[in-house]
Amino acid sequence: MSPPRLRQRGGSTIDAPAIAAFRDRFRGQLIGPDDAAYEAARRIWNAQIDKHPGLIARCSGTADIIEAVTFARARDLLVAVRGGGHNVAGRALCDDGLVIDLSAMKGVFVDQRQRIVLVQAGATLGDVDRETHLYGLAVPAGVVSRTGIAGLTLGGGVGWLVRKYGPTCDNLLSCEVVTAQGERVTADAETNPELFWGLRGGGGNFGIVASFRYRAHPVATVLGGLIAFPREQAGAVLRHYRAFMDTAPDELGAYAALVTTPDGQPATAIIACWCGDIAEGERVLRPVRGFGTPLLDAIQPMPFPAMQSLLDPAFPEGTRNYWKSSFLRELSDQAIDTIVDHGNRALSPLSAIVIEFYGGAAGRPGHPDTAFAQRQAAFNVGVMAQWTDPAENERNIAWTRAAIEALSPYRREGYLLNFLDEEGSDAVREAFGANYTRLAALKAKYDPDNFFRLNQNVPPAL
Repeated sequence: MSPPRLRQRGGSTIDAPAIAAFRDRFRGQLIGPDDAAYEAARRIWNAQIDKHPGLIARCSGTADIIEAVTFARARDLLVAVRGGGHNVAGRALCDDGLVIDLSAMKGVFVDQRQRIVLVQAGATLGDVDRETHLYGLAVPAGVVSRTGIAGLTLGGGVGWLVRKYGPTCDNLLSCEVVTAQGERVTADAETNPELFWGLRGGGGNFGIVASFRYRAHPVATVLGGLIAFPREQAGAVLRHYRAFMDTAPDELGAYAALVTTPDGQPATAIIACWCGDIAEGERVLRPVRGFGTPLLDAIQPMPFPAMQSLLDPAFPEGTRNYWKSSFLRELSDQAIDTIVDHGNRALSPLSAIVIEFYGGAAGRPGHPDTAFAQRQAAFNVGVMAQWTDPAENERNIAWTRAAIEALSPYRREGYLLNFLDEEGSDAVREAFGANYTRLAALKAKYDPDNFFRLNQNVPPAL
């Protein structure tokens, strides 16, 4: 193998003997630009991201993470950390630096009696669901099975079960962490509790989490699926969705979206997941299923992993993506009209505008004290451009920006951390809200040199 083109942040190339010594200590796979596996290893879900790391260290376990951090820190290397590689902004990669790749660490271990699940940081939601479902359990996490559990958890984590059981970070019991100094520590409610607070919603600022321990819940079969209406009914459907969710029980998670059907027909969809008694769910969902003239009603009982993968085809590998989002003060008639107007201007049939409704357990008194800052938000609107032709980059990005700008009169303060694309430091500060100062102090304690900076970064307090 030829020496990897690995550079220090000052520009100097790391010499071959240093890399060879690293290889002797490393038990996973080191992948450089001249390796046959390099092109596949540097690709992530969003094809808009095209970065060329100097070296990819695919770890086999926690000891490999420590070796990689120690190697990088001693040589002042730029470091990116890859879990599932599903972050839209491409923070899993960097140019010329070292990618600490956790994607081979996929172990999921279930304690059925205690309802506790130990998960390695490279696992996806699908990996977790596959194991927990055997025991009739589920960890509240996301809506797309290919999403990495690590990034989702560290950013808070909202999904189908958030209204009933809270965000993913509220169900986190402990973490095994490798710090910026290359030390292994445990973080939970009693050991390093301040670090544990920051890991639950504070992003990847404080270390590399090698494994997570979660509380699971008895969820096996859900009543879920999609109802699609003609696009011309969009305004009426979204108003009905708003009124319906205002009194919906916590067992119901439901999003609304302006999408295009597989046969090319613009549509308005409601995607629902009921995690309680099925007969009761049938009753609760009757007002939605009986509304208007749907093109399709695919609501049915299904295993929770099937629900979790229902939207996977809408986010295929290898497409180009550019996302923005905005919390709304309320889903007003004016905001709905703006969403419909810009949804009708979408340039690609793969693009969508999604309205996510939260509420429920996340914002109630008695929730855990965590760095997740957006508990009181109800409606989040995601404008998700997705296309395939690089020549269409500028037009699709402009569509996304225009839609979000048009919604600015109706937005409330804050951002959902896991939805941030290329926004700057002001947006990150707003995403963390009142927690920002506390996070900056925590960063100064655990990463005073900002070694972990390729994230939704909180610089250390001076």
